[in-house]
Amino acid sequence: MGATEGTAKERAEKISAKRLISIGFADVTNARRWLGFRELDDVDLELLLDGLAHAASPDAALQLIVRLIEQHPEIAKRVNGDPRKSETMFRLLGASEALGEFLLRAPHNLDLLDIEPQDKPGHDNADVFRDALLESVGADPGSETPTATETGAEAYKALRVAYRRGITKVAIRDVGALDPVDYMPSVGRQLADLAGAAIEAGLAVARAEANEQWDQSLVDQVRLAVIGMGKCGARELNYISDVDVVYVVDVKAADQGEAPDEQLATEIATSLASGMARAIMTSGPEPALWEVDANLRPEGKDGPLVRTLDSHVRYYKRWAKSWEFQALLKARAIAGDSQLGQRYEDAIAPFVWSSAEREGFVESVQAMRRRVTDNIPEADRDRQIKLGPGGLRDVEFTVQLLQLVHGRSDETVRTKATTDSLVALSAGGYISRSDGEEFHRNYRWLRLLEHRIQLFRMRRTHLMPRDERELSVVARSVDGAGENRHPTGKVLTEDWTKVKRTVRTMHERIFYRPMLAALANAPTDTTLTTESALDRLAALGYQDTKAAMRHIEALSRGVSRRAEILRTLLPVLLDWIAQGVDPDAGLLNFRKISEAMGNTPWFLRLLRDSNAAAERLCQILSSSRYVSDLLETSPQAIAWLGDDPQLRPRALDELAKEMRTQLQRHPEPEEAIRAIRQIRRREQLRIALADTSGLASVESVVTGLSNVDQATVMGALYIAQRELCEGDDKENLADLMVVAMGRQGGREIGYGSDADVMYAFEPRDGAESSDARSQAEKIFARMVQLLKMPCKPPIIAERTLEIDNDLRPEGKQGPMARSVESFAQYYDRWGQTWEFQALTRARYMAGNEDVATALVRVFDRFRYPADFTDRQLIDVRRMKARVESERMPRGADPNRQLKLGRGGLSDVEWLVQLLQLQHGHKVEGLRTTSTLAALEAAVEADLLAPQDAQVLKSAWTLATAIRNGNVLRSGRSSDSVPSRRVDLEAVARWIGYEPGSASQLEEDYLRITRQSRTVFERVFYGH
Repeated sequence: MGATEGTAKERAEKISAKRLISIGFADVTNARRWLGFRELDDVDLELLLDGLAHAASPDAALQLIVRLIEQHPEIAKRVNGDPRKSETMFRLLGASEALGEFLLRAPHNLDLLDIEPQDKPGHDNADVFRDALLESVGADPGSETPTATETGAEAYKALRVAYRRGITKVAIRDVGALDPVDYMPSVGRQLADLAGAAIEAGLAVARAEANEQWDQSLVDQVRLAVIGMGKCGARELNYISDVDVVYVVDVKAADQGEAPDEQLATEIATSLASGMARAIMTSGPEPALWEVDANLRPEGKDGPLVRTLDSHVRYYKRWAKSWEFQALLKARAIAGDSQLGQRYEDAIAPFVWSSAEREGFVESVQAMRRRVTDNIPEADRDRQIKLGPGGLRDVEFTVQLLQLVHGRSDETVRTKATTDSLVALSAGGYISRSDGEEFHRNYRWLRLLEHRIQLFRMRRTHLMPRDERELSVVARSVDGAGENRHPTGKVLTEDWTKVKRTVRTMHERIFYRPMLAALANAPTDTTLTTESALDRLAALGYQDTKAAMRHIEALSRGVSRRAEILRTLLPVLLDWIAQGVDPDAGLLNFRKISEAMGNTPWFLRLLRDSNAAAERLCQILSSSRYVSDLLETSPQAIAWLGDDPQLRPRALDELAKEMRTQLQRHPEPEEAIRAIRQIRRREQLRIALADTSGLASVESVVTGLSNVDQATVMGALYIAQRELCEGDDKENLADLMVVAMGRQGGREIGYGSDADVMYAFEPRDGAESSDARSQAEKIFARMVQLLKMPCKPPIIAERTLEIDNDLRPEGKQGPMARSVESFAQYYDRWGQTWEFQALTRARYMAGNEDVATALVRVFDRFRYPADFTDRQLIDVRRMKARVESERMPRGADPNRQLKLGRGGLSDVEWLVQLLQLQHGHKVEGLRTTSTLAALEAAVEADLLAPQDAQVLKSAWTLATAIRNGNVLRSGRSSDSVPSRRVDLEAVARWIGYEPGSASQLEEDYLRITRQSRTVFERVFYGH
C-alpha cells in the first residue's frame, strides 16, 4: 500500500480497525479521516503507520504531521525516507502536542528532527544553553554583564523561541532514550540549566531596558545574583514548573565617578529582576515560559524583592523559620553575578547545616510534611503524583531531613539533587543500600511520570489523568524506546499504585525515625578523640572513660560500612547506654555484640532505622548481665527487639510442635536433645527480652518460662523412650507420666528455676508391675541425664534444667516412680498433711495423658478432701511456723526476704493452699494449681475480701517480679530485695519504675508486704 496506489483517502479506507488499534489509535474513525487528507496523497502510508507505532499518542502525532506537511511539504519526504531518521519526529510529536505546535509556529527549528533517537543520549551543557539564549537577544555571551541589543516584545519572543528550541532538543533525546527512567536525572539537569540560561538572557534584556532609565555606568556597577531554589537550584527541574528564585544585590567599586548608594543600587536591581521576569512571563505572540517565583525570599511577599548579602545573613541569623533552612538546602547561583552568587552560597551554608540543632527542628519538618498532605483537596488526593502519600514529596522530604540531620558533620551528603543525595546517604550508611536503591528507582519513575504528563501539553500539573485514553498515552510515553509494548492505562495505574505503596511505607519508616530527632541534638564530634570527649563521657556517667574511649575507637575505626554507620550513631547510642545502670558494662557488651555481628546488614539497619529496638538494646546491655550473656552468643535475637510480636512468649502447643519437628530430623539422642535444649535457651532469651523491654507482665513471664520447661521435659522424655524402648526393639512395658510440682506445677517458675516433679507409670496389659517400674525408672533416669549432660558442641551460656524428684512419697528413700495404684495406697495409708498440701500444685507435665487423668482423680481426693479436720489445720499452721524458723537463711532480713520473709511468696501461697485444702471440695474454682487464679476464686466464693485478695496479689506479683529481676540483673538467683543501690535500680526499671526510683521500689515492697503479712496472719491463723 505505497504512495502511488490511489489517493490517501482511498488507501485509508482499506486500513482495518484492528491495525489502527494495534498501533495505538484511541479514535479509529477520526484516525481514518486524518489518514485520508489529501496532504498525505504522496506519503507512503505503510511507513507512516510504522512510524506512528513509535508515538505515545498516534492520534496527536498524525494530526500534527498532516498540519506540518500542509505548511511544509518537505515533511512528507521525511516520512517516506529512512525510518530510523523519521523516528525522532514520530516520538516527539506523539509525546508532546505543545512542542508540535511550537514547530508549527517556528518552522526554522524543524532541523531538530534530524536528531536520531537511538543515538547515545547526550545533553548540551549549561554554557551551550546560556550562549544560545544570550545570542538570541543580541547579547555578547563573553561579556561580564551581557546586555541585549533588543528590548520589548521582539526580544521576549526571540528569547522564548530560543528557549523552546532548547527544550525541544532535550525532549527529543528524552523520548528517544532506551531507558527513560535512567535518563531522567539528565533531563532535570538540562531543564534547570536551560531555565538558568533563560533567566540570564532575561537579565540581559532587562539591563538594556534599565539603561534607558538610568545612566549605563550606574547600571553596570550594580551586581545582581539570581539564586535558584527548589528544583531549579537542585538541577532537577520539570518540563513546566515555577522557577523559585532569590535575588542578592551588591555594588561594584567604581572605576571613576561615584557608585550608586545602597538604596539606588537596590532600586536598579529591583528593576532588573522585574524586567527579567517580564521577559519570561509577559503574554505575547510566543507564549510565556513559566512563572518566576520570588516568594521564598526573606519575609516572603512582604519582604523587599532584592536584598544585600548582609541583609540576607542578618535575617537568617535572627528571624528565619526552620522550613526556610530546608528550602535553602537547594540554593544555587544560576544567573547574574557568579562571584556574588558564590558568596551568597558560602554565607548561608552554615545556617543550613546547623539548622537541625534548632529545638524541635525534626518535629517541625515532619509536621510540615503532614500539613502538605492534609491540605490536598480530597478530590485530588488519590491523583497527586507530587504531594500525595507515596508521591515525590515523600521522597524529597525524607532525603532533605536526613541530609539536614547528618550533613552537620558529614559534608559528603551536602548535595542538592535528590538523586545525588540518595546515593550519598546510602554510601554514608544513613539509609540501607536496598532502601537507597528502592527510593532512587521509584523517585526516578515518579519524576518520569510527572515529566511525561506535563510534556504532552506543556501544562503545569502533578495529577494523574482520569481519562483512560490519556492514561494510555502516558503509559506508552514512559515505556521507553527500547520496546514497543504498548502498555495500557490500567497497567500504568497498577504500577503507580505499587510504587506509591512502597514509597509511603519507606517514607513513614525512615522519615519518622525517632532516632533522627535524637541525632539532631547529638554532638557533631562523632570521633570522640579529644580531652573534651573524655569529659563528656564522664558527664554521661562512664566511670572508666579511657576504657570507654578504647571501645569507641574500636567500634568506629576504619572505612567499613559498619564503622561509618556507628560513627554516626555513637553519640546517641552512648547516651542511651549511659541511661542504663552500668554504662561501662553496657558499652563493653555493645562492642562484643557489634564485633560478633560484623557487617551484618540487618543489625546495622536495626540500629539506624528502629529507634525503639536500638534504645532497648542499649539499656538492656547496660543493665542485664543475664540477657547480655545470652545475646553475646545469640546476637541474631536482637532482631526481635524491633518486632514486638516476635517477643511474645510462645504457647505450649507451638513449642511442642517445633520440638517434635526437631525430633523427627534428629534420630540420634545426643543430636535430638541438643536441638531441644537450644530451643529452650532461645525461648528463655525471647522471654527475657520481652521482660526487659517492658512488653511482658509478671504472669506472662512465669507462664512462658513454665511452658518452655514443660515442652523441654516432654521432648527429653520422648527421646529417652525412643532410645530405650524402640531403638533396640525392646518391649514398651509401661505408660509413663511426669507430674509437675511446686512452682512448675503452678506455672509460676522464674529464670533458671528447678523443676520439682514426681514420676508415675501404669503397667501395660500383660506386664509385671516390677518390670514396668524398672523400665520406667531407667527411662526417667535417662531423661534427667539427657537434660543435664554436656552437649557437643556445647550450648554456650545455657542454664541446664535441674530435675528435683524429692517431693515424691517417702522422699529420697522412696521409689523413683510409682503406679497410680501405689500413689493411692500410699496417700491412703501414710500420707501426711504437708504432702496433701504439696499436691495442690500437682499437674500433668509430660507423658501419657490417660495416666494423668487417673492420677489427678487420686490427687483430688487428698488435696480437695470432703472433710478437712481441725487436726490437719493445726498441722498446716505448725508446718508454716516451722518453715519460717528453720528455713530462713542465716542472717537474712525477714523484711527483705522474697520467698520466706514477711508477707512474701510463702505467706501468700500457704494461705491460698490452705483455702484449697479447706474448700476445694466444694468450690470448683479453687481446683487450680495457679496461685493468682485461686485467689480470684476465693473472692468469688466469699472466702476472701476483695481488698485482702488485692493486697496478697500485689505482694506476690511484686516479689515474683523482683525475684526475676535479680536474675536479669546479675545472672544469679537471689531471694532477697537487692541491697546494692545499682542492682535495686536495675530491678526497679525492669518492673516498670521510672529511672531513679530504686528507693521507691524498696518502700513499696516493705509497705505492700507489711500489709500482706497482716492479711496472712488474720486469715491463716485466725487472728
